[in-house]
Parts: sequence; C-alpha cells; structure tokens
Amino acid sequence: MSGRVRLYVYHARQCDPKKCTALKLKRHGLVKVVHRLSLLPRGIVTLNPYSEHAFSPIDRSLIERFGLAALDCSWVHAREVFSHRMNVKPRCLPYLVAANPTNYGVPTKLSTAEALAAALYIAGYVEEAKRILSVFKWGLGFLTLNREPLEDYRKAKDSQEVVKIQRIYIE
Repeated sequence: MSGRVRLYVYHARQCDPKKCTALKLKRHGLVKVVHRLSLLPRGIVTLNPYSEHAFSPIDRSLIERFGLAALDCSWVHAREVFSHRMNVKPRCLPYLVAANPTNYGVPTKLSTAEALAAALYIAGYVEEAKRILSVFKWGLGFLTLNREPLEDYRKAKDSQEVVKIQRIYIE
C-alpha cells in the first residue's frame, strides 16, 4: 500500500481478473483488497459516483486519518453496490475522462486505478497518483489527458469550488 495513505478496494468479483486494475494494484502491493463492504474501515473516504458531495482537497485530512477506498464493480451493477449503507464518507470525483483501453475518452467511466489516482492527485498526493498509474502501460496517459482539470481541482478550496470548476470542463 501507499506509504502515506492507506488505500483500499472493495472488489465485487464482477470483472475479468485479467483486466482488473484493482487486482493488478494489489499484486504490486499498492492497495488492500476486501471482498465485503463491512471490512472497509469506519470513516474511510469512499469514491462513489452517486454521492452528492464532490471530492476536494479538503478531503486530504480525512484520507490521512481514515484512508481512501474505491468500490470495484461492474458499471451494470454500480447503483446497487453503491446503494448499500456503509459507515463511510462518500465522495464523487469531478468530471474527468478515462484513459483506460476499455473506456478511452469516455467521460466519468474511470477504472478503479484511475479513480484512486485522481483522488490522490486532487488531495495533493501527486507522486502517489503517478505511482498507482505507472503500473499500467496506459496509466500516465490518464494524467496527460486530464492535466488541466486535475490541476484546477487540486487548487480548489472546497467541494463547491470543485463543482464550479467541473462545469467549465463539462461545457
């Protein structure tokens, strides 16, 4: 796992293990994978595309204290998985474009690795974000593709400002 931030992935076993970015991160010792939501630490910041609260640099103190989690499941089952009640701090990532081979160029359809890296970057853990992505041939392309929005989100003061900034990129 990352030295400064504890990274977790809830893995729902719904994907092709050969293409799964979460399992590759686990093999490289960068994340702890759990197969039950109840095994995520209480209070952990969890990336949830259905959350009403945008991830922002303010969340850095929470991830330092409790850790950061992504939920790895099929997009087909995502709403069901993310609707489970958990004792976590849900946050949605702002508008970013996928660089992974499955969803290249598709807005918001990030792989688990891209989601974790984006959150780390926005929280100011730029080197940790690069480390996560360096495991994949296409990984650092995610930072290139999203360089401007990631930098803008990283400089935002709070969640509301992140939402204002993302409107610029959506348009």
